[in-house]
Amino acid sequence: MSSSGDQSPYTNPKSKHKIQLDIRFSKLDIPSLYNFFLIGKKAPINSETIHPFVNAIFPEQYELIYLEHPIFEALIIKKLLLKQIPLEKLLPIILEEGEQIATEEIVINAQMDVCIQVNREIDLQKP
Repeated sequence: MSSSGDQSPYTNPKSKHKIQLDIRFSKLDIPSLYNFFLIGKKAPINSETIHPFVNAIFPEQYELIYLEHPIFEALIIKKLLLKQIPLEKLLPIILEEGEQIATEEIVINAQMDVCIQVNREIDLQKP
């Protein structure tokens, strides 16, 4: 697994941030492209074929991550998502939910909406 290495911009210790994830999974139908793809190990089209296709349409916007997983060979994910949420936090959720609906023979095209909630406290007393 690899990560984009960028630190999340939501690390201000004075703020409390919660992130809500809404994920929609669907079978891959070209040309619709969403936030990420889970590629089954026995899918008729593999990550080496899909990634260049996606990269040709959206240059440098998706990252290919090889997986050691019983069902999936790879994840192709929007780099923007990895700037918002670290891969270490996203990957377990994506795999857990993907396992519920996938087989080794399928490519899943998924849409994820990220909603960031911010709560801050303001001290109104004068110093």
